[in-house]
Amino acid sequence: MQAPARLQNDSKARTAFQEASLSQFDQTDAVAFLSDPAALGIITPVETIETHISRIFLASDRAFKMKRAVKLPYVDFSTPELRFAACCKEVELNSMTAPGLYLGVRRITRETGGKLAFGGEGELVEAVVEMQRFRQSALLDRMAEAGALTPDLMTQTALMIAHFHRQAPVVHTGDGTASLAGVLDINRAGFATSHVFSEMEVEALDAAFRTALSRHGEVLNQRELAGKVRRCHGDLHLRNICLLDDKPSLFDCIEFNDSIATVDVLYDLAFLLMDLWRRDFQELANLVANRYLDETDNEDGFALLPFMMAVRAAVRAHVTGTQVEEDGDPSGNLRGEARAYFDLATNLLKECPARLIAISGLSGSGKTTIAEALAAHVGAPPGARIVESDRIRKALHGVPPGTRLPEKAYRPGISERVYRDMAWRSSLVLAEGGSVVADAVFERQKDRMRIERAAGDRHAPFLGIWLDVAPDVLWRRVDQRHGGPSDAAVEVLSRQLERDPGEITWQRLDATRQPAVIVADILALPII
Repeated sequence: MQAPARLQNDSKARTAFQEASLSQFDQTDAVAFLSDPAALGIITPVETIETHISRIFLASDRAFKMKRAVKLPYVDFSTPELRFAACCKEVELNSMTAPGLYLGVRRITRETGGKLAFGGEGELVEAVVEMQRFRQSALLDRMAEAGALTPDLMTQTALMIAHFHRQAPVVHTGDGTASLAGVLDINRAGFATSHVFSEMEVEALDAAFRTALSRHGEVLNQRELAGKVRRCHGDLHLRNICLLDDKPSLFDCIEFNDSIATVDVLYDLAFLLMDLWRRDFQELANLVANRYLDETDNEDGFALLPFMMAVRAAVRAHVTGTQVEEDGDPSGNLRGEARAYFDLATNLLKECPARLIAISGLSGSGKTTIAEALAAHVGAPPGARIVESDRIRKALHGVPPGTRLPEKAYRPGISERVYRDMAWRSSLVLAEGGSVVADAVFERQKDRMRIERAAGDRHAPFLGIWLDVAPDVLWRRVDQRHGGPSDAAVEVLSRQLERDPGEITWQRLDATRQPAVIVADILALPII
């Protein structure tokens, strides 16, 4: 009996993947040349870093990056000419995001007598990207391991990525689901080359991915039409972000395959979010997602992030599983890493009901602190979308969050517009299946009722929190506050204390305690 067409196609794809992933070409002479300090004009030893498709030679104040001579389903580095072209494109693309780091391309030629040389007259045998060497401790993945990632640094990173995506060329592919469907095909074939995963669990994960892709298809297609598919970085995780002149900068983008890097901007961002989540930096992942969305027109895609993070985790699982087969794994570390990524992908695909939690209270009650600490624990990863009145008010006036607004920006008509916008944004996120934490004073009963209705209209559970703090504590907190998007000063607090907020039916909590205790109390409350 002839096998069904899909099984036949899967079998062909797996065979092709296996054959291609094991294709490697001899680079022994070039490796020896680049490992020789004398050939590089230095006296100190050369250090080598191996990646899946590259070798990096660290030589004094320089780094030389050589493409491994492999042929895979998604990259062809099988000839010196192809590797040279890829090196040139790498320098061109990365010089836009990391100026000064990429110094150029060096040709390695075979000269008379068989010796290799940089830029000689002989046959091209290899090419390398020459880079300015930087401290490995400046890589964000190393900073993560050292516990050196901070909210301020990750906010800068989110804003930098938002700026990069705004400048990235729009590419209309005609189908917002096609590129992700292609990734799922590669993942399925890649998993089949590894003995780390059973056929049954691979089939189950693939089926879950196809179901999720079908569910999100309409939104993905709408986003493609809106220009949200762009020529992005393609490999945007912590190891490919470094501090240059104390500013986070992207480097080492995907240069060898335009289709891999031509993706929805949120799929590009999802790699970083997945990486942070995997390393147990959930609050930082949520912070990056929220600061990015604050700066970009991507509210409609927020609910896509768990699915996109899952795809990224599955890619890492199959790539790491392939490394086990190709390079061996005597310690078992690679196998454990591949399994961890696979399990993360599975968990990220689990559906999580949308809900809305409103955090309210007078100025100085700690609303924003609680909202930001809470959001990572609400809804599916990377947590809830924070809809914050202060940031919306600044956006309405076209100024950055830290810019102080004049008093007229707080007139009742403006505030009415801010609260309407909060309800609209919350409703949009809930409609797509995302969760929301709404952060505002909510001192007027009609504003509290409006945000409750936003949840009710979307049949989403709601929980309202009022943070109680004694007036003298509020005075002290507001008087000592510096920075942040809030403009509230003691004069604003005075007016709030004079007004009657009406009957507060939301859950009242003592907000003089530690944020972690307050968050734990909120998470323990029933939500209806």
